[in-house]
Amino acid sequence: MAASSHRIMLGPLVAAIDQGTSSTRFLVFNAKTAELLSHHQVEIKQSFPKEGWVEEDPKEILQSVFECMERTCEKLTQLNIDISNIKAIGVTNQRETTLVWDKETGEPLYNAIGKVVSFYYVYIICIYPGTYLTFFTSVSSLNVNAIQNVFSSVWLDLRTQSTVERLINKTPGRNKNHLKHKTGLPISTYFSAVKLRWLMDNVDEVHEAVVSHRAMFGTVDSWLIWCLTGGKSGGVHCTDVTNASRTMLFNIHTLEWDPELCKYDSCLTLAFNPIVLPCLGDQSAALVGQMCFQDGQAKNTYGTGCFLLRNTGAKPVMSDHGLLTTVAYKLGRDKPACYALEGSVAIAGAVVRWLQDNLGIIGSSEELEKLAASVGTSYGCYFVPAFSGLYAPYWEPSARGIICGLTQFTNKSHVAFAALEAVCFQTREILDAMNQDSGIPLTQLQVDGGMTSNRLLMQLQADILCIPVVKPSMPETTALGAAMAAGAAEGVSVWSLSPEDLSEVTSEKFEPQINPEESEFRYARWKKAVQKSMNWETTEPGVYESTFVRLTAEKKGPCARHMVQKGCT
Repeated sequence: MAASSHRIMLGPLVAAIDQGTSSTRFLVFNAKTAELLSHHQVEIKQSFPKEGWVEEDPKEILQSVFECMERTCEKLTQLNIDISNIKAIGVTNQRETTLVWDKETGEPLYNAIGKVVSFYYVYIICIYPGTYLTFFTSVSSLNVNAIQNVFSSVWLDLRTQSTVERLINKTPGRNKNHLKHKTGLPISTYFSAVKLRWLMDNVDEVHEAVVSHRAMFGTVDSWLIWCLTGGKSGGVHCTDVTNASRTMLFNIHTLEWDPELCKYDSCLTLAFNPIVLPCLGDQSAALVGQMCFQDGQAKNTYGTGCFLLRNTGAKPVMSDHGLLTTVAYKLGRDKPACYALEGSVAIAGAVVRWLQDNLGIIGSSEELEKLAASVGTSYGCYFVPAFSGLYAPYWEPSARGIICGLTQFTNKSHVAFAALEAVCFQTREILDAMNQDSGIPLTQLQVDGGMTSNRLLMQLQADILCIPVVKPSMPETTALGAAMAAGAAEGVSVWSLSPEDLSEVTSEKFEPQINPEESEFRYARWKKAVQKSMNWETTEPGVYESTFVRLTAEKKGPCARHMVQKGCT
């Protein structure tokens, strides 16, 4: 049916491009009511050239953005909503995922490699006088070694492990925190600089483009913005402080690219994109969407992995307990940067897919909750899903997943319960580290993300943390935060972030239902299980050698072992 000529006037609208590891979405909100009016989603393919490698096609990512925008606008038109009222667009992207492209041809020089779970960043670009596009960016989540058919997140790509080891070996005392005083980050496969170093060392096209000064480096936000603003015909090459703060090349105190850091990673030959303000990131967007604007407020996003951020105000707090110090947001050129402590859990919702696709003990995520609820206990079974190592607060790549405490009585329902508990225990470890770093215990945790629909998980989380867990009724918290910041950006100003103007959000609160002694006993057993998971995997310099490849080589004899040592599998 043709749309009516009478268009619905809703006032200013704000949109968000949400580009994650598994899909791209385009969402449109009413700036006055925060109502989600329409959206469209397109799945993204991942490729796995080798074990432990995860890549995505930058052209497919860009095309998915165009498709989502077009389809969403068609839906709005069918609803008689005037799309010309869209005043700003937020771009949310995979944070640490790394790309290099040719500025003269506009072609990517390699697939996107590398990253972790979602951050949003905002960019203001003047298209012509009086008209602005506001770009936001975020991050998403994860790839898992040896089970690539199950996990498809680019941020846990493991090819740079030997690069990381070489960098750590260059530091005094082989200290992985050697650069932390400037970056807020440990030296890890997680961040963009080591992926860039790998591209420069291993991809001829990238090396040649760098030498001839044709290479442009960026995270997904940079690639999308450059393409959306003209590409090789004058596209804007930029990023923001939240995205830049995840590269390991950015000084979070001066809010500038740091020559010493670039020299350390041998990246001085690249021209880095300028920093544009204001900005916000995806986990940062969730922080804004949850309205955690006060020092001490925290949120945890439960997706493929978990991201727990705690607002620390205008001063960066350096963690002594394995957390990252990151830029949370900067909502205006003349506004101070706000910082956060961040802890990331690699495997959260991903463990559900593992139980479903690899073990076959459940048919859906809904079935997991029913199965676990049928027993109401793990019966002493503990599951550490360290499929690709442990992230915060351990940063231990040698760890591997284990299930322990099994007896003849243990069945699949107990394993299902233990899997849910594992998500909660990992969150507890991060929260404990945050409490120690800040000196002020958190009194409640705000939550969002797909896994929060599991009511048993939310109750377990409250029980294990011994504090209330608060879940907002608005499910699109991250996209909402991106839209809020985009609409409030300088030059747009259609969304007020003043406390008195923010609409009250309805929520559900989960109170602890077990005594603290029982909670502490279960947590102590979990920590014992974590220690058992460590030091399972080792990597020789220059070689990423999986257990499967190593055992295969041993079976085939010395010739195969020689091939493994040379990196030929």
